[in-house]
Amino acid sequence: MASATSLLRTAGVNQYEMSGLSRKRSHAETLVSTVDDKKDYNLAPFTPLKKPTICKPAPFSDDEEAVRDRNACNYTQKITLEMARAGTSPRAIRVYADGIYDLFHQGHARQLMQAKNLFSNVYLIVGVNSDAMTHQRKGRTVMTEDERYEAVRHCRYVDEVLPDAPWSLDDEFLEKNKIDFVAHDDIPYTTGSETDVYAHIKARGMFVSTERTEGVSTSDVVSRIVKDYDVYVRRNLARGYSAKDLNVSYINEKKYRLQNKLDDLKKKGKEMIEDIEGKRTDLISKWEEKSREFIDTFLMLFGRDGRLTQYLTEKKDSVMSALSPPSSPKAISHSSEECNSPPAKTSKFDFSSRPGASLVDDDYSDDDLEPGGM
Repeated sequence: MASATSLLRTAGVNQYEMSGLSRKRSHAETLVSTVDDKKDYNLAPFTPLKKPTICKPAPFSDDEEAVRDRNACNYTQKITLEMARAGTSPRAIRVYADGIYDLFHQGHARQLMQAKNLFSNVYLIVGVNSDAMTHQRKGRTVMTEDERYEAVRHCRYVDEVLPDAPWSLDDEFLEKNKIDFVAHDDIPYTTGSETDVYAHIKARGMFVSTERTEGVSTSDVVSRIVKDYDVYVRRNLARGYSAKDLNVSYINEKKYRLQNKLDDLKKKGKEMIEDIEGKRTDLISKWEEKSREFIDTFLMLFGRDGRLTQYLTEKKDSVMSALSPPSSPKAISHSSEECNSPPAKTSKFDFSSRPGASLVDDDYSDDDLEPGGM
């Protein structure tokens, strides 16, 4: 018969999310281990447990929840490193990690994730140094101690936050907080002295190393800000911060504001140029479209196979006759003699060609008249 732990794993609850469920061996698990798997007990179908949801920050070490968990821990049951790695611990393993955690970043979160996943069923306690201790031992911080406490409390891997943590850990501190192992990177942490702060912990076999995240640290973040100091000052001035808030002199304030004005003018000029470029591109595109339409129309009319060419070909004769003048009528041909002889004489009163001319000639002929007759 499978154990309750394996059933929970099958249901989708991992070993780290069972920290609140498996601090003690439950009565139900004891009953399950004694059940005879050969006998039919007509058990109800198994319903998988819902995955716990993290809906609140981790408690401080003096909060009721943290005190209750600490009092419930049987610290007389010492857990060796071999037991922890083998997963045979009879209770939750209390792992302690400490640091300043200024400008909480992914490197901090990754270190705490490693500490939480060192063994199965880890209860992670994170100690955060106070401002006074940090300023004395290492230097000024960007965030205040309360801000740093809150940043660590809201990390999903943290079960308890211990504020005002000591710089070095002694046996009294370990006993008071019932700490089984201390997690930190393996590089000797001397902070100016020759002695490693964790030398005593390593000698007792209670030290477990984690890996640093390369390329990111609080010092790196501060260096970026210092490197681009002018940029950040100008940005905050533009956002409404005063020169006093930024500890900037009167002359530097005017210089930064002038630079902001120049940058605004450059930005507006760039936007205007881009707008003009966009309109010009749009105009050229429209002109190309219209020119293509014009060329297509022209070719459709005047091309080799265009409509006008076909029309002119079909109506060639009609068009040519309409454009050319009519030819003159042909002259009547005469004989050469008729052309050379002068026209015949006619009398003044020649009626030969008129109708009834013969009657006139008979009655009024000059030849028939006698002299003196009437």
